[in-house]
Amino acid sequence: MQQKYTSLKEDVLLTHSIQNIMKDYTIFIVEDEPWYGEILMYYLGLNPDYSIKRFETGRACLAHMHEKPDLVTIDYSLPDMQGDALFDKIRDVNPSQPVIFISAQEDIAVAVDLLKKGVNDYLVKDDATKELLWKSITRIRETESLKQEVQELKAELGQKFSFQKTIIGQSDKLKAVFKLIDKASKTKINVSISGETGTGKEVVAKAIHYNSDRKKKKFVAVNMGAIPKDLIESELFGHEKGAFTGATHQKPGKFEEANGGTIFLDEIAELELNLQSKLLRILQEREVVRVGGNTPLKLDVRLIVATHKNLEDQVKEGKFRKDLYFRIMGLPVLLPPLRERDKDALLLARHFVDEFARENNMGKMKFDNDAKKKLMQYHFPGNIRELKAVVELAAVMCENNEIGADDITFTTLNNDEFLIKQHKTLKHHTRDIIKYYLGKNNSDVIATAKDLDIGKSTIYKMIQNRELEFEPQS
Repeated sequence: MQQKYTSLKEDVLLTHSIQNIMKDYTIFIVEDEPWYGEILMYYLGLNPDYSIKRFETGRACLAHMHEKPDLVTIDYSLPDMQGDALFDKIRDVNPSQPVIFISAQEDIAVAVDLLKKGVNDYLVKDDATKELLWKSITRIRETESLKQEVQELKAELGQKFSFQKTIIGQSDKLKAVFKLIDKASKTKINVSISGETGTGKEVVAKAIHYNSDRKKKKFVAVNMGAIPKDLIESELFGHEKGAFTGATHQKPGKFEEANGGTIFLDEIAELELNLQSKLLRILQEREVVRVGGNTPLKLDVRLIVATHKNLEDQVKEGKFRKDLYFRIMGLPVLLPPLRERDKDALLLARHFVDEFARENNMGKMKFDNDAKKKLMQYHFPGNIRELKAVVELAAVMCENNEIGADDITFTTLNNDEFLIKQHKTLKHHTRDIIKYYLGKNNSDVIATAKDLDIGKSTIYKMIQNRELEFEPQS
């Protein structure tokens, strides 16, 4: 066989002065015959994109695998180990490493076994090897390129899912929230989300996590108001076996569970003062000690908190630590209530009814114009959560898959409390009260004016000034 390559060897020696510079695609050649190794280096080196390195033993190749080559070619018979053994060791280092065998070994059974193990190609040394090798490398590069495109597409789709589907809306206020989500996703800064109950704080927290570089790690959500006070410390920080009565085994806490990812502490204002100090210490030291334990456990956790309360007021009232407040504030994100999001209520209603109909095999559903007006006139004290419940009930109650105004039912629970406890001007309170009664009266301005003991011109003026976003009945 060596005679076949005498002329090729001479060609290689004549061009040996060509120096190999840094290229884009790195290929390791594992070949113990120096002259044949030089032939492979010469032919592959003709492509300016390739950076070639040659090794005469398997161990020499393994010692350089930390350099992460794009491709490895292996001769089956090496002085220190068989090629299949080297392949196994390479795959231990990098399970997806592309490998081509180039060998004088013509045993078909050997080639089949290697291909079954995941080798990308098996070439026999002969006159056609050069052309076959070029084609094989081209196929491998195309495959790797497609894999990269798929990964990038998945990442792009993940972002579109988070921003365009999970968070529904087109209002200017929601677009401002999108910009903050984008900024938060690109950094590790703590994030504090505020807004009324039902505005979608956890959805926003997930959007930040799943568009960040932590998206492959866990997102752990904890509702501080839903855990009994005597269990919060154990739930958050974990406990050792025997730490207290009933602690029959060691239990990692939520912070450990979220290590490497994101922990979302909803209703953070409900955390008691003594635990606030422990949380502050964990954030400062980036380590946690389980209840009943002594060993600090290192943490790498991104913190996102949320509350429907005003934390500044909580600090002033002595209910929340000032130092913790400044530690967790980070990037503040204020979620607007649904009543301030223009026509987003209709977009959300469309989304919820489509989702509900699909899950219940109900076919395509639609809202008539009166139903749309009724939705737009209501102030939704329960925000998105209330809208979802209202729409799902309407989908059940309607006939012929068309939702009318009579199918939409609003609860009066907490309406009075809602109207007086919001931090708004008298003008805004007046607008919401009129809007609420217009909804009750099915857009009847005269009836609404009578109920509120005000002139109907007052309502018409607000409509004219676009302070009320609906069309009055004629």
